[in-house]
Formats: sequence, structure tokens, C-alpha cells
Amino acid sequence: MNKEAIINNTIAYVKGELKHAEGGHDWFHIQRVFNNAKLISREEKVDVFVVSLATLLHDIADAKFHNGDETIGPKKASEFLHEQKVENGIIAHVVNIITHLSYKNEFSNSKRPINSIEFQVVQDADRLDAIGAIGIARCFNYGGFKNRALYNPEIKPNLNMTKQEYKNSNAPTLNHFYEKLLILKDKMNTKSGKKIAQQRHEFMESYLEQFYDEWNGVR
Repeated sequence: MNKEAIINNTIAYVKGELKHAEGGHDWFHIQRVFNNAKLISREEKVDVFVVSLATLLHDIADAKFHNGDETIGPKKASEFLHEQKVENGIIAHVVNIITHLSYKNEFSNSKRPINSIEFQVVQDADRLDAIGAIGIARCFNYGGFKNRALYNPEIKPNLNMTKQEYKNSNAPTLNHFYEKLLILKDKMNTKSGKKIAQQRHEFMESYLEQFYDEWNGVR
């Protein structure tokens, strides 16, 4: 396999597929996750090729934009990698990562079905893009895309959701901070991921303090 050519082909494929994607799940999201993964991989002994393919293809067909169907993304990734004549073992690993990567799988009571170091790196890289300044921007961008309220003090965050409730939630955007974003810091897998997440987490806490003060006319 010419790994460099396959990576370049994958980038071109993903750019084309996500050309009209929602702003928080577009090519630039993929690029940021790809860069996060490369940064984390410097500190971990990983198969960089697997990590690269998984990060590039992880949102090729996000279920939330396909009527909740979680099978489309892994299927499209598999078909593309077979066309690129990637080795079967690598394809299986990449598809497994994509299948189990999403945060909504945290609501499953079953034991995590995959826990390779490559999975851990890709998951951390993806979750880092959900927190901090960019995470805040993505959160409100998606809330606007779904026409959700910014904040409603009368609607409290649901911290005991099932997977289906999480997928179907139409709660105000600010609730998502408590239902996911502020939780991610403590769910990071790698040392590098935890270090980066800590700073981004603190930024979100500062942002929320400012938000509530402005909302309540304090400053």
C-alpha cells in the first residue's frame, strides 16, 4: 500500500462528501480532529495510519444527519477503504473505531467493545474539538441549526438520559454543556488528551460564568 497516497485520496473524498455539511461537522471539523490526533500520537505508540484513516472518516455520515442511522458511516468508510485496496485488518480496525466512537455510546450499559490505543487517541482527538472555544462555537452552531433556544432557566439539564433520550433531545443549547461538554474532561484516555482538555474545560467554565452574569444583568 502507498499509505501517503491513500491518506491524500481519503482527504479528497471526505472534502467532497462534506462539502455542504453543517458547520460543526464539516471538513474543518475533520481537519481539526486529524491535527489533534497527530499531536496526541507524538506521545503514544500507535499505528499512525490507522489513526489517520479513522479520524478522517469518523464523521463521513454522522447519524444525527441521517435519521439516526448509525450504520451508514461505517459502511461508507468500509466501502471507500476497500476501493483503496487497504488491508482487511486495517479496514476492520478503522471501521470498529468509527462504529464505537460517538459519545452516545457512553449511555450503553455494555462494556466498551473496542479499546485499542488507536481508538483512545481518535476518541480523545474528537472530544477535544467538542470543548473549549471551538466546542462552544460548535455547540451553539448546531443548536441554531436545530432551532433550539439558547437557554431556558425553567428547563434543567437531564443528567440521567438514556441513549435514545440523548439522541432525541431538543433541550436548550446551554443544557448540552452539562449533559456532555463539561463531562468530557474526565473521560479523556491519554495523558496528552487530559492535559489539553483541562485548559479547554477551564475556558468553558469561565464562559458559563460570563454567560450567566450577562443573562442576569450582573455585568
